[in-house]
Amino acid sequence: MAGSVGDKYYDVFLKYRLWLSTTNDKGILGDGRFALLNEIDITGSLKSAAEKTNISYRKAWGSIKEAEEQLGFKLVEKQRGGKDGGNSRLSPEGKQLLEAYTELKEDFDQSVKKITKKFFNKINK
Repeated sequence: MAGSVGDKYYDVFLKYRLWLSTTNDKGILGDGRFALLNEIDITGSLKSAAEKTNISYRKAWGSIKEAEEQLGFKLVEKQRGGKDGGNSRLSPEGKQLLEAYTELKEDFDQSVKKITKKFFNKINK
């Protein structure tokens, strides 16, 4: 929120999104794809990750493949099912990217919170 009850901007919020894109502005990875990668890392399953992020398996797989094509490296390694079923896990590069993005997002959120507070303090005078 942007101040105390009674301030003129009390019910106004700053919204923003963070994502990686190509030089020609094609989105590569944002919150949705990072949430999917995080769930793959947790569950070891693309199917479970898709269910947890409320998208179809086909859309999840297509989304991962599209990001991999744009980045030029694998994000996810799949093992086909056998008697125990298959699994999916993040590639070393995928894991590194997820960890770096998570840290970036936390730092970014803290910075935006500080800047937003300063902004609303100025306009609520």
